[in-house]
Amino acid sequence: MFGHGKVFQSGGDQHNQFFSGDTVKRVVPRQLPPAPRRFAGRETELATLTDMLEDASGSAATVVISAIGGVGGIGKTWLSVHWAHKYADRFPDGQLFVDLRGFSPTAEPMSVAEAVRGFLHALGEDPTKLPVDLDAQIGLYRSLVADRRMLIVLDNARETQQVAPLLPGGRACTVLVTSRLHLAGLVVGHGARLVDLTVLPERDSRQLLAGHIGEARLNTEPNAVVELLEYCAGLPLALSIVAARATAHPSFPLAALADELCDQNARLDYLDAGEIPLNLRAVFSFSYRALPDDVAALFGLLGLASGPDISLVAAAELAGLPVARIRAQLLQLEVAHLVSQPVPGRYSFHDLLRLYATEQARQSLSESRRHAALRRLMAFYLHTAHTAERLLDPHRHPIEINEPGPDCHPLALRDRAAADAWFEAEHANLLATQRLAVELGEHNSAWQLAWSLDTFHYRRGHLHEWRSAWETSLISARAVGNPAVLSLAHRLLGDAHLNLGNHADALRELGNALRVAEDADDPLAQAHAHRILTWACGRQGNDRSALEHATAALHLYQALGQEVREAAMLNATGWFESRLGDFGQAQEHCEAALRLCRRHDYRVGEANTLVSLGYVAQRTHRLEDALDFYRDALAVFRDLNSTYYQADTLDRMGQIHATQGRSDLAREAWAAALRIYKEKYRPTDAERVRRELADLDEESLG
Repeated sequence: MFGHGKVFQSGGDQHNQFFSGDTVKRVVPRQLPPAPRRFAGRETELATLTDMLEDASGSAATVVISAIGGVGGIGKTWLSVHWAHKYADRFPDGQLFVDLRGFSPTAEPMSVAEAVRGFLHALGEDPTKLPVDLDAQIGLYRSLVADRRMLIVLDNARETQQVAPLLPGGRACTVLVTSRLHLAGLVVGHGARLVDLTVLPERDSRQLLAGHIGEARLNTEPNAVVELLEYCAGLPLALSIVAARATAHPSFPLAALADELCDQNARLDYLDAGEIPLNLRAVFSFSYRALPDDVAALFGLLGLASGPDISLVAAAELAGLPVARIRAQLLQLEVAHLVSQPVPGRYSFHDLLRLYATEQARQSLSESRRHAALRRLMAFYLHTAHTAERLLDPHRHPIEINEPGPDCHPLALRDRAAADAWFEAEHANLLATQRLAVELGEHNSAWQLAWSLDTFHYRRGHLHEWRSAWETSLISARAVGNPAVLSLAHRLLGDAHLNLGNHADALRELGNALRVAEDADDPLAQAHAHRILTWACGRQGNDRSALEHATAALHLYQALGQEVREAAMLNATGWFESRLGDFGQAQEHCEAALRLCRRHDYRVGEANTLVSLGYVAQRTHRLEDALDFYRDALAVFRDLNSTYYQADTLDRMGQIHATQGRSDLAREAWAAALRIYKEKYRPTDAERVRRELADLDEESLG
């Protein structure tokens, strides 16, 4: 199905129709290749083609029913031929098919003259009597099909100029065009409608594989099948190659194939069934070789970039070129279906194309050029992330990072909302870049990226990613050899463990952080360690030890003149004093904390202190005051987009409403808290609130 290299000549299924009363015969060509024996999925695309046919039935113009586009191996020819056979009876005057060899491994693209002569022969014209002039041949071809209900399939087109002369002039014909390129000229000049193919979903991928090697064989090795589907990533050609190799060795376990494909550096080597149409690397190469040199270089660099996608600006940083130039090059890659643009300004690869792009980069670009590109991208991400973090938490004690170099152009984010949105868009890329930094030995960049992500992680409740980032950073901190950095890495890894409920791990890392800080005689690092140890002890119910750490941190911050952190620890001492029943002292410390937070516009500290004051009021039976404090805290958390702590505050509000018999308000607050707990994967908290809701429902029924 992947190319036929010639125009099918008339004969075989062709038959003749004679006009009554004369000897003129009209040939009915049947040139469609055999229908794919195994076809899966594509229900939406098939329905789209059919809808276009129905919509065109009353049209007064020539209709190019669709230009089917997609990367090599995505199944364009399969789709067009499958649909054409299914609806062949709608074209009683015949079907023409030609492989235009737009992307062929063995021949140049077919000329218009060759294609037209082949069609004329298929329509019964004597090759020796054809007009000499090409325009006259095109005119004759259009005359012959003008009033005939025919389907014309133009497969594997290189460009619009190759297709346009083959479009009939009458209104009775239907045309399908397939190409690896976006044929915009067909849309603008001829009213074509684009049908771009994407990867098959897992269900259809499995169905296609089962069609080749049998459902029974798949059922015997379900785990291997899951791996094979993952490695093929929904590309029909990759699935067919795997099926061909499995069929060639029916006694081999599928797990053996999966083991071969497991290594992504060698995956393309094994996606080869021994023939060019069934060699994925070769199929990709036909599109790659058609690229201009500068666009091919960008394609390779994009394969090196870590993360699932890349923004336009980040791609420009990677290539070290102006944004306008990169936009034009990305457009060429998108037209060639080598990258996709799922949302404006962001570009992504198919997984197997990424592997191919990485191969090309390693073969065609020098190591120094590759590393320079990755360091530019890394610097862009780091400096923009650092800027974003300072917007999210301007009161956090800063770290020192090098000034951006002349070839680094970080984004100048406007405000906290822009910072939050940028982190949301780039989160996966930043984590991947941090891991890449460790691989490249850029250890300062690795831990600095983790630090820059910290506020976003804990406010959004990305707890597992928070822990992972600091586990990676601990490796880099040891490599850097700076005690302040090592203490910081232990401390923030401990903080992540603490929020995940891993108390033993948290205490171990926090103890290490304090020990390193004390050995280095670093009072600020000691204060930070005591601050997190406060909450670690509190989570374990050891309120007395928590208060001791809070007091130690408070005194250190006061001696260092760190008023924002002093406010945080005044709140912490007040919280644990209230837990120990000293409500008067707790109220005094929390009110002092609130004054300092508001003086310095320390919003997250203000919200936390309002929660503490609400708790003091709740414990001293001033329930309406407690609700007021909690509502104010919730408003600040929402303004900060801090979903993690919204849930805890809603939970406490639900408790007060339930106590006062306001069941509807309690249910509303707990339901909102439950949604967040489930979203942030906090199963213990979610189960507790679920029980509270169940108890509330039982009381209502009683």
